[in-house]
Amino acid sequence: MGQVTIYLDEETQSLMKRAVRNAGISQSRWIAQVIREKVHGEWPADVAALAGAWPDALTAEEIRASYAVDAKRESL
Repeated sequence: MGQVTIYLDEETQSLMKRAVRNAGISQSRWIAQVIREKVHGEWPADVAALAGAWPDALTAEEIRASYAVDAKRESL
């Protein structure tokens, strides 16, 4: 397992410690998790779990219905 040394300013360190405490995991595990989320470009599990949580939310089609007609695009 590799080791990395990072330097954080006081504010960033404080924010990280709070997040680690709330997550209930070690700093190393928390940092590794954040890196994986950034590298993979996936939604965090907490956010993905919210899919469909608002049954009265507008669909993309309903939102776009009020948009003006887009200009015709030039073909490439």
